[in-house]
Amino acid sequence: MIVYGKNVCLEFLKKSEKIHKIYIQEGFNDENLISAIGKLNIQPKILPKNEIDQLANGLHQGIIMDVADFSYTDYNDFIQDDDSCVVILDHLEDPHNLGAIIRTSEAAGINGIIIPKDRSVSVNATVFKTSVGAIENIPISMVTNINMTIKDLKDKGFWIVGTDMNGTDYRDIDYHGKIALVIGNEGAGMSKLVKESCDFIAEIPMYGKVNSLNASVAAGIMIYEVVRQKR
Repeated sequence: MIVYGKNVCLEFLKKSEKIHKIYIQEGFNDENLISAIGKLNIQPKILPKNEIDQLANGLHQGIIMDVADFSYTDYNDFIQDDDSCVVILDHLEDPHNLGAIIRTSEAAGINGIIIPKDRSVSVNATVFKTSVGAIENIPISMVTNINMTIKDLKDKGFWIVGTDMNGTDYRDIDYHGKIALVIGNEGAGMSKLVKESCDFIAEIPMYGKVNSLNASVAAGIMIYEVVRQKR
């Protein structure tokens, strides 16, 4: 997998066993990164700007790495706490949204994130870049069937809280105990079966002319209300 950007690469340099190759642009002068690279047994390849530009589909900031593919985690490994909170993403498609939600979830101390295998964005270079390295510090599980996963979480004592435009004010819901917070697709929202599986539907009030929020913004509001109540 190709990843790029100073913050992302700095996180990988802390776990050097995952790095296969390093590419840096001619004239690259970030002393922290150069010093960290110098401690490895990996000789970086120095490339002119036009060549390094061809390796990344985004703002690489002069450094690109070829690293081991992302390792997903079994969600059973991060739902053991009696006060667990996990985030379930119901077929998100935008890698920037996934990356932003990962960053917020990690910052808020969420136990882990669950995404579906099909018809959904998976972890890629854009997700790494948008998460600003946070993805290395929070477990992510990829499951075959979201609905079956929700049923399993319910059997294990989780309350399922979905997000929609027609529901209970998100501030009026009790988030103590085991909580699974569901964020729907950017356009369609939660699927019908997922919505029907929710114990609560949380609504974020809209006071302006816009009637919906970006998925990552909505997730951030919900996540921090859950954390606020739990703490």
